[in-house]
Amino acid sequence: MSYVVVPGIDGSDEAHWQSRWEAGWGAEAVRIAPGSWSAPDLEDWVAALGKAYEAVAGRGPVVLVAHSLGCWAVAEWLRRARPEDAAAFLVAPPDPHGPAFPAEAAPAFVPLRPAPLPCPALLVASADDPYCPPRKSADLATAWGARLRLVGSRGHLNTASGVGEWGEGRELLGEFVPPPSA
Repeated sequence: MSYVVVPGIDGSDEAHWQSRWEAGWGAEAVRIAPGSWSAPDLEDWVAALGKAYEAVAGRGPVVLVAHSLGCWAVAEWLRRARPEDAAAFLVAPPDPHGPAFPAEAAPAFVPLRPAPLPCPALLVASADDPYCPPRKSADLATAWGARLRLVGSRGHLNTASGVGEWGEGRELLGEFVPPPSA
């Protein structure tokens, strides 16, 4: 199993659960590297995701592990690429039409509309995410054809939320796509 790590705006810092998981996965993981981390350009992010996917494709199933705006980049890339061996673990996608949606991402990402994803997907959301209320998370999960898992009041499920290694998330990922047997 391989992993493509898809952070949100500005990437994920070293204390973010994505960075911690990536470090633990070692050579089985690759992170996208768009040139527009701070002023997200959808085409740049989608191209970076495709490049990261190609770096691990052919080694077996690939799990796209996305956070925040990265969830939207994953959904768009999946719509275009339609890979046969992927699954999407989508954490805390923001509501592009919500009041907290980052203005710097609006031009490229607000026009996107959720549509059924061509692979298994799990959307994990918090009950008090300032970027997306639970009802909107449920709507996104339905539109993407993803299972929804609400994890209580954990904010945006990022470093500022204090989730650290986020063991609960690791368990959810393991339930969603169990690691291959040794």
